[in-house]
Amino acid sequence: MTNTLFQLGPFKISFLNILLVIGIYVAAFILKKVVMQMARGYLKSKEITLGSRQTTWFNLIGQSFYIGALYFSVMSFKFNNPEITFKDFLNYKLIDNDGFKLDFYRILVLISVFYSAKILVNILRLIIVQRLKKRKNYSLATEFVYVQLSKYIIYLFAIIIWFKTLGIDLTILLTGSAALLVGLGLGLQDVFKDIISGIVLLFEGNIRVGDIVEINGNGSSSKNPGEHMVVKILKINIRTTEIETREGNILFIPNTRLTQDIIENWSHGSEKSRFKIEVTVNYGVNTEKIIYLLQSAALSHPHVNKNEQIIVRLAKFGDNGLEFELLFWADQSWDINNYRSEIRLEINRLFQENNIEIPYPKRSIEVLNK
Repeated sequence: MTNTLFQLGPFKISFLNILLVIGIYVAAFILKKVVMQMARGYLKSKEITLGSRQTTWFNLIGQSFYIGALYFSVMSFKFNNPEITFKDFLNYKLIDNDGFKLDFYRILVLISVFYSAKILVNILRLIIVQRLKKRKNYSLATEFVYVQLSKYIIYLFAIIIWFKTLGIDLTILLTGSAALLVGLGLGLQDVFKDIISGIVLLFEGNIRVGDIVEINGNGSSSKNPGEHMVVKILKINIRTTEIETREGNILFIPNTRLTQDIIENWSHGSEKSRFKIEVTVNYGVNTEKIIYLLQSAALSHPHVNKNEQIIVRLAKFGDNGLEFELLFWADQSWDINNYRSEIRLEINRLFQENNIEIPYPKRSIEVLNK
C-alpha cells in the first residue's frame, strides 16, 4: 500500500495516495450533491426564484467543492512525504529551458486563468443581457453580437496571460516566426478572409441571428453562380455562420458568402414583401374571369395582406397559352413557399369548378410507312 508506484513532482506516489485522492473527490462530489439539494429544497420551500445572475453564482459555488478537493488531494500526499510542503510542490520545476518555465504553480495559474475567463464571460453575458433588455429596441441578435465580441476579447487576453505565465516573449515569438506567418498567410488567406468577414458581420449588424436571408450565388465568393437559397441565421461565429435551410438541414458556410455575395435580408425594412405566382391558361378563355379567380384565390389565404392591392397582369403570349402573373403582398415568412403552394391549390380548385384548363406541352408523333 505504501510502496512507491511513481513520482509526481517532489512527491512519491503510492497506491494509498491514489485511494485517498479518489476518496477525496468522491466525498467532494457527494458533499456537493447534498449541499446543493438542501439549498434548492430550502429555496423551493421559501418560494424563492433565482435570477440568471444568482443561478450563475450558485453553480460557481458548487464548482468550488472540486477546487477544495484538489487542495486536499495534494495535501494527502504528505502521508508518505512528510518533509515536503505544499509550497515545495508548487515550485517544483517540470521544465526550465531558455525562458520557457513550467511548474505546478504555473499550471495552477493557467487553469485559474482559463476558469476565470469562463466566469468573466458568463458574468459579462448577464450584465449585457440585463442592460440590453432595458432598451426598447432589444433583440437577441444585438445581444449575441455584444456577447460574442466580449468573449473573443476576454479569451484573447487570457491567451496573452498564458504566454506571459510560461515565460514566452511574444515579441521574439512573432519576430522569429515572421516568415512562417507570411507562408501561413498565403496558404490560409481564405481562412483569414472568413475571419475578417466574421468581424465585419458582428460589427455592422446588417445580418443578425434570427434573420431570414436569401443568398444569391452571384458574388465573387460563390462557387456555383446562379445558385440561391433562403436560410435562417442561427449563429455567427468568427469564421463560419450556422444556417438552417427550409428543408431543416443545418449548414455551416464561410462568412465571405454573407459579405461578398448578393444578400436579400427579408427581416430588414418592411415586414411585408410582394410575391409572385405564374399561371398559364388556354387561348380563348375569358380573361376577366381569370383575373377575378386569381384575385379570389389570393384573397382567400389568411396570410395575404388584404390592405394592399392584389394585381393580376397578362405577362405575355406564350407558346402554350396566356401567361398571367398574380402579385400579392404577404408576411416575409419562413413559410412563404407553403403559402404559395396553398394559393396554387386554391387556383387549381377554382379552375376545375369553372372548367378552365391549364395547358401543357403536347407532342404529336406521325409514323410514316415506306
